[in-house]
Amino acid sequence: MAKKKIGFASGIGFILAAAGSAVGLGNLWSFPYKTAKNGGAAFVFVYIACVLLIGFVTMLSEIHLGKRAHANPITSYKKINKNVGWCGLVAIAIPFFITCYYAVLGGYTVKYTLNSFSGNAGILGTFSVNVGEVTLYTGIFLLLAIIVIMSGVKEGIEKMSKILMPALFVILLAIVAYSLCLGEGVKEGLSFYLNPDFKSLGIQGVLSAMGQAFFSLSLGMGIMITYGSYTGKETNIVRSTAMICLFDTLVAFLAGLAIFPAVAHFDPTMLESSKGVALIFAILPEVFDSMGVLGSIVSFLFFAMVTIAAITSVMSLIEVVTQFFIQKFHAPRKRSALVAAALCFAVSVPIGISLGKVGILEESGLNLFGLDWLTFFDEVTNTVLMPVCALFSCLAIGWFIGPKNAIKEMEEHSDKKKINSVLAAVYSVMVKFITPALILIVEVFGVKSEIDGGNAPVVIAAYGLIAVCVILYFIFFRNAETGTNNDEIAVDGGRTLESFNEV
Repeated sequence: MAKKKIGFASGIGFILAAAGSAVGLGNLWSFPYKTAKNGGAAFVFVYIACVLLIGFVTMLSEIHLGKRAHANPITSYKKINKNVGWCGLVAIAIPFFITCYYAVLGGYTVKYTLNSFSGNAGILGTFSVNVGEVTLYTGIFLLLAIIVIMSGVKEGIEKMSKILMPALFVILLAIVAYSLCLGEGVKEGLSFYLNPDFKSLGIQGVLSAMGQAFFSLSLGMGIMITYGSYTGKETNIVRSTAMICLFDTLVAFLAGLAIFPAVAHFDPTMLESSKGVALIFAILPEVFDSMGVLGSIVSFLFFAMVTIAAITSVMSLIEVVTQFFIQKFHAPRKRSALVAAALCFAVSVPIGISLGKVGILEESGLNLFGLDWLTFFDEVTNTVLMPVCALFSCLAIGWFIGPKNAIKEMEEHSDKKKINSVLAAVYSVMVKFITPALILIVEVFGVKSEIDGGNAPVVIAAYGLIAVCVILYFIFFRNAETGTNNDEIAVDGGRTLESFNEV
């Protein structure tokens, strides 16, 4: 009799959940600003090339690692070689720390959504230093994500992704249509955003495009390994990976079409300062406020969209930790999710305080080595750790499993037709040589930028965390069972679990 397995009930459910993980806050402010700053359409062209050369190959590799093991990241790597299982522990640590600061920003989006009809213009300074309010909204945001995760993969993550991702896309299209129909200033906004200028691109623009393509797809943080472990034979992971990359890129591109024409129409002087947290939480509220009554509606829709993007991303981040707790410690899903969220919330409180005192108001206050806590955690995870973790997955496929064996496994683990021979040959070369080399470039220049910027403690902390993961793995996990998806069935008795044929 076939064994029962938890997971996504459909291929489209997996695609929407993985796309929801990839589409996050970075798509909605980082990509538009970097595009405008680095040569417009020239940047977009390089970005798309990087998605193909880095994003697609790395994502496919990570998804396959999870699918072949049907287990958490540690077990997925252990099934390749017991001595590289520590790579999986790094892949679990990264989403934990990202959740700690992402939840704070998610709390900001909830506050701005609910406050849209009262006016968000100018509230950033007062809200960010209100410890009680920031903590409250951070907790609300985490609670929304945890409710979904506690419901399981199919009934929680998949079902909610099928609702939230189409909703996000519809809202985004509506805002784009509105922005492009504003009239005066639209042309200037589009020119600011997409004017092709290869001279402005330069080497820094190319490196920025490489980094953006890498980070915006949720690579190197264990998510795609975890989500891949929940897929069955009905899921063609090659086609799914292509669709996820396409959807993520489309949302990022449309975000710029929604933002810059509106900013140029209502206040063109704000274009040059449209970046980072300031773009979402300071500049756009001023733009919405200038629209009058209609601005409140547009503000609500926009921040609702941003909140959706943040929730779908943090759901996937916490699920990585939750899955490990379930499988390693045989704890029920609800308890595991609550413990993971509680730990993240505890760390998020000082991060929220620090962001208010340093990151927003630029005052001296709570910081780590001269950086606010959010920036410090972000630099450690995004700049240093994520490329390293993504490199692990490519090396695992390219040099431990072998590209030919991996392709054969992909075909055996799918009900669909065989992988095109040309695509298979290209993937084999990419995953073994080219993509790892490109990831190393991202890593080296990222580390160099930290050191040149006086942030050497960021690099030390990141590599120190890897060292800690290696030590902990060989002491506690190498010779111990670390679980598979079947353990959740044993723990929860199948109450919220779905069945799949063993593959």
